[in-house]
Amino acid sequence: MMGLRHLICFTATAIALACSATHGFAQQPEDPGDQPGVVADDSVELDPEWRKQIVYYRTTEPPGTLIISTAERHLYLVQPGGRAIRYGIGVGRDGFQWQGLLSITKKAEWPDWTPPPEMIQRQPYLPRFMAGGPGNPLGARAMYLGGTVYRIHGTNQPQTIGTKISSGCFRLVNTDVADLYDRVPVGTKVVVRQKPEL
Repeated sequence: MMGLRHLICFTATAIALACSATHGFAQQPEDPGDQPGVVADDSVELDPEWRKQIVYYRTTEPPGTLIISTAERHLYLVQPGGRAIRYGIGVGRDGFQWQGLLSITKKAEWPDWTPPPEMIQRQPYLPRFMAGGPGNPLGARAMYLGGTVYRIHGTNQPQTIGTKISSGCFRLVNTDVADLYDRVPVGTKVVVRQKPEL
């Protein structure tokens, strides 16, 4: 009798722990990692929050400046008259976010991808090199930031826009990154902020 009681208690505890663990995992955003070879589903419709739009935007930065707000998961291209073109972006996951003042030093259409050693260490399944194309995780365009390994680029995972998922780069859907690419020259000032401006 005593053994049966212990068995019932043990089983009930195990079920409760399993349910709480499952509940905990359900709260975590899914992190698919980089998926080389996956072709972007361009029919994915972004939530209105992440769609490209003209917004009122107060800043002391001159028109043509890019301002990236990691906290908001938006990229702003400053326009004249207190406005900006706002794009929804995916940003670095926790521990991979940063801030600073840089410039665009290089631009590429359908860029090749060479994951840095740190990324390969975290995701050993990644290729050491991947030619540009629709299945490339850098997407349709890339704008390289200063002398860093970070870029503003497209993505083959449009469903990750508005999330904290990257290794520090900023990703846009391919149509948006192509639009931005055509609007900004090499030398464009890029301001990366972790917190919104007051």
